[in-house]
Amino acid sequence: MTQHRVPEERRPANEGRKAAARNRAALVAAARAIYSEHGLDAPLSAIARRAGVGQGVLYRHFPDREAVATAVLEENVREVERTAAAQDADLPRVLGVLTWHLTESAAFIGLLHADGAGGPSSVPSAARDLSDRVERALRSRLPDGHRLTAADDDLMIAVAMVSGAVIGPTREQRERRARAAWRLLGVEVGPLRPFAE
Repeated sequence: MTQHRVPEERRPANEGRKAAARNRAALVAAARAIYSEHGLDAPLSAIARRAGVGQGVLYRHFPDREAVATAVLEENVREVERTAAAQDADLPRVLGVLTWHLTESAAFIGLLHADGAGGPSSVPSAARDLSDRVERALRSRLPDGHRLTAADDDLMIAVAMVSGAVIGPTREQRERRARAAWRLLGVEVGPLRPFAE
């Protein structure tokens, strides 16, 4: 068998780690969109298709369904944390990012309810850790004397109340209901977007 050499200028570049990072980011973005549209039981093949990669690439990054969901939730939490860490961030801005994620992801809502109400073993420790990180990010921008500081758990009770209101078949309906819930609680919320720079 004769091997033909492909001239250097025609040979595609092997992007290695860059391609892997790009594929992972595309898979997380696709999973977020698919979960928003079809819930956590959506086929993994739909996520791979939306990301423009084969299922083999998906499984190289995420061994199972739980790993995909965890990656999406981790990214959601990181965005809330990055917003809270911004120099000019205030509570309304951080709540805007949090609320955007609530309107996008039922899984994120479930995460924020990971307080162990059903007993210590009912909530995976990873989910509890992510929920605690969200609470710390919000508390870092909660001004002294704010209405959500009256009792230790008021902040996360308010988040749970708003997340319970986030229902509806369209993103617009879920967003309208979330804004109404914050308004009824007397809490100002900034623009709803995934990450406030």
